[in-house]
Amino acid sequence: MTRGGDERVRWFDPGRLCLDLMAARPADAARLAQWLLAVGLVPPGTPLGGDGVPEEWVARFGELGRSVDRLMREVLDGSPARGDDLDRLNAVAAAPPPAPRAVPGEGGGLVRAWGSPPGCAALLAAVARDAVELLTDPSARALLRQCEGAGCRRVYLDTSRGRRRRWCSSAVCGNRQRVARHRVKKNLNAR
Repeated sequence: MTRGGDERVRWFDPGRLCLDLMAARPADAARLAQWLLAVGLVPPGTPLGGDGVPEEWVARFGELGRSVDRLMREVLDGSPARGDDLDRLNAVAAAPPPAPRAVPGEGGGLVRAWGSPPGCAALLAAVARDAVELLTDPSARALLRQCEGAGCRRVYLDTSRGRRRRWCSSAVCGNRQRVARHRVKKNLNAR
C-alpha cells in the first residue's frame, strides 16, 4: 500500500493502480482491506464482504497482481504478452465495475460512495481495466520503468522531468545506491 496505511511502503507511488497492486502484494485480508482504502479504490466506511474482506479475495487479488506483474515485465523486456496472463486480465476486466454515486458528506460537500457494497469481481475489474489501459496506451507504456536499485523489483511510471528517474524512491533505493557508491569510494581512498 503506497498511499497510506502501511508505513513500510508508503513512500512509493508507482503512478497507476495496477502497478500499486504489484508493489503492495497484500498477503492477508487486513492488508488487502487497508490497500483498497489506501489507494482510494473504496471510500472510507465502505462495507467489504460483510465482516470485512473475505480471505478468498486475497487469493484473487494475488492472482491478478501476479498476472499484471508478468505482463508488465514482458513489456519492459520487449517480449510478447503471455496468453494465459493476458486472457486472465481480459476476463477479469470484463466484469462490471463498482457503481459510484455522489452523496452529501459531513462538511456538506459531496463525497463518493458505492450504491451497494462492491464485490470482489467489481474491484478486481477496476484494477484490471487500469492495467488494460496502461498496456494499450503507447504513451503511458513508454513511461514504464523498473527500479534500478539492487534487488528491487518495483515497477513505476517515470513522469519525472526529463524522464530520468532511476529508482522507485530516491529516499530509499536511491539512498542505498549512494551509500554503496560512497563506501566503495571510501574503501578505494583508504588503500
